[in-house]
Amino acid sequence: MAIYNRQNKEVLINMVEVIKKGLETSIQDYPGRIGSLNQGFPPSGPMDSWSFRLANVLVENKQEAAALECQFMGPCLKFNSNRIIAITGANMSPKLDGNPIPLWESIEVKADQVLEMEFATIGARSYIAFSGGIISESWLGSRSTFHKAGVGGIEGKAIQEGQVIPLGKSNSVAGRKIKNSSMPIMSTDKKWAIEVVRGPNDDWVDEKGHKMFLSSEWKLQAKSDRTGYRLDGPEWSFAEKATRKGLEHGSNPSNIIDQGYPVGAINLAGQTPIILVNDGPSMGGFIVPYTVPSASFWKLGQAKPGDGFNFREVSIEVAQSLRNEQNSICNELSIEASTEKNILKETVKTKKIDHIKVKDFGKEKEKDKIRDKLMEKKGLEKMKVRFFN
Repeated sequence: MAIYNRQNKEVLINMVEVIKKGLETSIQDYPGRIGSLNQGFPPSGPMDSWSFRLANVLVENKQEAAALECQFMGPCLKFNSNRIIAITGANMSPKLDGNPIPLWESIEVKADQVLEMEFATIGARSYIAFSGGIISESWLGSRSTFHKAGVGGIEGKAIQEGQVIPLGKSNSVAGRKIKNSSMPIMSTDKKWAIEVVRGPNDDWVDEKGHKMFLSSEWKLQAKSDRTGYRLDGPEWSFAEKATRKGLEHGSNPSNIIDQGYPVGAINLAGQTPIILVNDGPSMGGFIVPYTVPSASFWKLGQAKPGDGFNFREVSIEVAQSLRNEQNSICNELSIEASTEKNILKETVKTKKIDHIKVKDFGKEKEKDKIRDKLMEKKGLEKMKVRFFN
């Protein structure tokens, strides 16, 4: 079976077939659709970019290669060619032909083998990277799926049963593992500490409101998705700026004249905070007292409805430092040294050489000629010499 890729104008014979689609499995790439917010299109991309990038590292893809994001329950896929894959993020108990396979490790898959995934036990989103990457059509510079606008991915939607996912050329090996110290630590008690930066509209909330927000636990509502995370918690109090304002800002204290929203904005709609995540709107008429920095998005991506959030205020400098630290982890340095290499290092011994004697063969030949002439003069040229061991 082969399909035609209109973008690259070539016939692709490497692909996987979707047997079961999972709950919402979509094609994403990193960092997503950058530079299109002014056109009303969010970046999309993986919600847990930490796990996503490490999956690509495992199969020796570039970080920006497209892969699958599996939400809450994974898909069932059949391979039509040999492939190296890696699964990271949430534990969805992956099996290959019914046999369990590990996470955070590159795995060899043979043609006609079937990968099955179940409900997430720890975390919420798994990532499946394929050596060679997914070769779907790019839109505004990204293959990421933004299903509400019907763009990216395959036909602008999450994958569907019966579809085929085209893959690039495979060039990787199995057995590569991520160091434990490089993996994000998933919550096992349904509680998450989320970093936030004040602003841009923090002056619309009074000091009492700020203390309440940072000291309370907020529950993630079931009515949440890749557009926004709605939170349940105490009521907010507002500064005079929010209660005594011009009519153009609206009647509710949390209303403001339409403004641009940063990605990660904690949008206050009345008394309900909504964290605008990867597919969130680019502007609107609600205040944004806090913003979740990009380095903390992986926690949002791995949280499930009903989980509790406690917010911790950090400076912009700390947020940038966390981002830089995460970037420094998502590369080849996070690959565990193989056992074979360690054994070779232990068994191959190097001999210490105190000095090296260099022999000049030209001079040695001259010496031989002089010796032969001396032997001729003394009549010793016909002497036979026997050496005994």
